[in-house]
Amino acid sequence: MSTKTSQTIQSTPTAQSSPSSIANPAPLGLLGFGMTTCLLNFHNAGIIPLSIVIIAMGFALGGAAQIIAGIMEFKKNNTFGATAFSAYGFFWWSLILIWINPFKGIEAADSKSMGFYLGLWCVFTLFMFIGTLKHNRASQIVFGSLTVLFFLLSLANFTGVESIHTLAGYVGIFCGASAIYNSMGQVLNHEFKKTVLPL
Repeated sequence: MSTKTSQTIQSTPTAQSSPSSIANPAPLGLLGFGMTTCLLNFHNAGIIPLSIVIIAMGFALGGAAQIIAGIMEFKKNNTFGATAFSAYGFFWWSLILIWINPFKGIEAADSKSMGFYLGLWCVFTLFMFIGTLKHNRASQIVFGSLTVLFFLLSLANFTGVESIHTLAGYVGIFCGASAIYNSMGQVLNHEFKKTVLPL
């Protein structure tokens, strides 16, 4: 759709063409992603065990909150945000299904399968990182570190080297923390109408 056509649609005085009335969903999506990523990677780093705490957070905040944010980004005509939040929200739901494996007769995930699974997410995230080169530095850090995280987790599953898995955990904690910072920066900068946390 051309810019001219888009402007025409937005200027038409109809009840369905008021994207500005929708709040910015990015802070919710980033918070859901960041907090869940930190929590899971506390486990990957060997700090806490994999428990219902991580699964519940992954289902609610990592999955549902990001999917809601993704739907809202669709309404705001933000292709990047809609794709990112929706995809990573469903990533969390798919990961939970892999962990609990509720399907009878289906083999549990093996390391090789998980290596390919995480590797595909690495490729997707790499392309999304390229997209952030048009965005702010905070977003570049989130997606850049997430690309490294997926690469390390994939490599750890293919090789079985536990030290790589532990390293991935610390990279993941950094990635999650950077997403939380990005989220809070957008919220506080908007509320105070000035730069409280630089992005």
